[in-house]
Amino acid sequence: MIKTVNFPENFEPKNCPVHARNEIAINAPVKDVWNWLIHVNTWPDWYPNSSNIKILNQRNGMLAADTQFKWRTFNTNITSTMKKYQPYEQLAWEAKGFGIHAYHGWLIVPKENSVQVITEETQNGLLPKLFGGFIQKGLLKQHQIWLEGLKKMSEA
Repeated sequence: MIKTVNFPENFEPKNCPVHARNEIAINAPVKDVWNWLIHVNTWPDWYPNSSNIKILNQRNGMLAADTQFKWRTFNTNITSTMKKYQPYEQLAWEAKGFGIHAYHGWLIVPKENSVQVITEETQNGLLPKLFGGFIQKGLLKQHQIWLEGLKKMSEA
């Protein structure tokens, strides 16, 4: 069975003009992968499409169950709110920016000698309706870079 993010109905891929799914195998303990993923203040060091990250309701620089954070990605200011947080298994946030309303999920799947990391995002809004193909292509490219950065940091 293929693992997939459990999207809210309004963000189901069939209901959105943009859907991107990427995955990678990482040869590191689940704990290491998870820790790099939840330490948002380190993202700009290994995911160049992120900057100006500011957690609004916590001080430790890590994602948690009710985290809200602002950041810049794809040259857009985004406000994200955690919707799912299951340590070492999955996390997801809803994100809003100019003309975009998105849902971005991550799954951490232990394998025999590695960890499979899946990231999936869907988008609604004016910009995805007008430029869906262009946005989807950019998401696929940048999310792969994000996964490769996560792999590099986790395996180091």
